[in-house]
Amino acid sequence: MKPLHRFADPALAQLALTHRSAGRPNNERLEFLGDALLGSMVAEMLYQAHPKASEGELSRLRAQMVNGQALAVVAKSLEIGDDLKLGPGELKSGGFRRESILADAFEALIAAIYLDAGFDACREVVRGLFADQVAALSRSSKDAKTRLQEWLQGRGLPLPAYELIDSHGEDHAKTFDVSCTIADPITCRVEGRGGSRRAAEQEAAEAVLARLLEQTA
Repeated sequence: MKPLHRFADPALAQLALTHRSAGRPNNERLEFLGDALLGSMVAEMLYQAHPKASEGELSRLRAQMVNGQALAVVAKSLEIGDDLKLGPGELKSGGFRRESILADAFEALIAAIYLDAGFDACREVVRGLFADQVAALSRSSKDAKTRLQEWLQGRGLPLPAYELIDSHGEDHAKTFDVSCTIADPITCRVEGRGGSRRAAEQEAAEAVLARLLEQTA
């Protein structure tokens, strides 16, 4: 494995690389903790890099970066598979190449670093590993309305129609309800809510796009 952190307690690193197929103790508890740490640290990076993004947009970007497949790519780049401790069955079946095992071990390593050196040291490692990805997302990310429009245009489908349904609250803290409707041949209507009409439209577009992607998956 490529150097990631100098452990004061090497046993933590060994535990993080021990799959449950090798018996107990193993890395399952560390994986649980690492998953939470990665999610919060990557969320912080995206929050700082995308000051105008909605909650839905930030959630989508985080999901792109911390899903099992994406984490397995990071694990492979670190050559984590070379040092995994697996049971005989997993060894025979090539478990050291399996994405789910690699992703879990990577999450466990993040937790091991946290327990070994503290939050700040762990955060520094995570930021170093994911900085390029966040920068790439920042250059390529588009808002939900743009992505929805491009998805529809690419399939020769009609563009969405946005309609203000209601607004309520005091002038200094108004909330807007907006609908986003797609006409035939795909009939879809979703409502969004936000602190501005634009924010509500973005939320509605995000929800419509998610539904369309799910239907066509």
